[in-house]
Amino acid sequence: MFDLDKWKEIGSSLAKNKLRTALTAFGVFWGIFMLVIMIGSGRGLENGVMNGMGKFATNSVFIWGQRTSVPYQGMQRGRAIQLRNADTEALRGIEELEKLAPRLDVRGAGNNNVSRGQKSGAFSIFGDYPEWNEIDPADIIAGRFINHTDITEKRKVAVIGQRVRELLFGPDENPIGQYIQIKGIYFQVIGVFKPLSVNMNFGGDKTQTIHIPFSTTQQAFNYGDRLSFYAMTAKPGVNASVLEEKALTMLRQRHKVAPDDARAFGFFNLDKQFKQMSNLFMGISVLVWIVGTGTLLAGVIGISNIMLVVIKERTKEIGIMRAIGATPRRVTAQVISEAVLLTTVSGYMGLVLSVFVLEMVSKALPSGGGQQMFMNPGVDFNVAVTALLILIVSGVLAGFIPARRAVAMKPIDALRYE
Repeated sequence: MFDLDKWKEIGSSLAKNKLRTALTAFGVFWGIFMLVIMIGSGRGLENGVMNGMGKFATNSVFIWGQRTSVPYQGMQRGRAIQLRNADTEALRGIEELEKLAPRLDVRGAGNNNVSRGQKSGAFSIFGDYPEWNEIDPADIIAGRFINHTDITEKRKVAVIGQRVRELLFGPDENPIGQYIQIKGIYFQVIGVFKPLSVNMNFGGDKTQTIHIPFSTTQQAFNYGDRLSFYAMTAKPGVNASVLEEKALTMLRQRHKVAPDDARAFGFFNLDKQFKQMSNLFMGISVLVWIVGTGTLLAGVIGISNIMLVVIKERTKEIGIMRAIGATPRRVTAQVISEAVLLTTVSGYMGLVLSVFVLEMVSKALPSGGGQQMFMNPGVDFNVAVTALLILIVSGVLAGFIPARRAVAMKPIDALRYE
């Protein structure tokens, strides 16, 4: 039941010393403010990193050939490992493999390796399979991506990045169906894409990348059956590390590489990196809660100490309350209510201000994608509810010890207190 007189008395008590009340409340205000700001900042950092990964397959593995570091079966160290089409067919037999995308990096193209009429530019050129766009998906804003018919028929077609389009075509020109020259060979543009994973780069700025059929690349640029590296993904429920180890074992056997030669093949396991990043952000979140809660606890302790001073100042008043029939429960409730009111009001103000600051920062950040390491800082509803619960519990804790001291005094001793 709502007791108006009790709350008037609490308000009067807090208003007696406005400066002390304000300074005491500031500790809780600052604690909840910093807690929410740190949580929101951690979320902004996580959003930036994860957004940069886009829809990149996190269970992917990448393998490429390097040089051997130990002699093996009569062959000297330092032997270059060249991946070939036969390796592709062998890898397709791995049971844990879901998608396999051999890739050929067209290098040595010079400063202006692509041209169209009087316009030219230097771009990254890759021979790819359709599976590449499933491992590293892109937003096809016009036309289509390479398909298996392009691979089989060795078509001279190209899918260009949005920056390539801007440099080689006019603003009102439709690039689909038009021709560009790649190292002197004509290719028809069949698609334009916008990268979704800006932080995962293989060969430079993706917006300045051109994809052409893998088979066409080998034939048109005299690469024979060579390739640059593999991208592969594990089947659902299979650890990418298992796929990585099986693929490396098979390639070591095929290229007569010592089983303990760790340098003959380069490899990158995105699944491991993704888990490490997830653990890092989890650790940051735990640290934020520890530091933020510690800061809030310092404010709560401050309120508890001030409440002890208030109890001491109001000793006679409490004695009179007890003498005229106030029960220990009523005195305890009033002291705790005073602490809860102080912590809840000051904490709520800190919560509102922190959310406002995060919203302003979020609006001030550039929009429209790009390589942002910090974006959309904020807190979700569950965090806000948790913060409010912390405030209420903190208020109860802040008033508990002073309340026990208040009811421990005998009325007669309280009335005699000077």
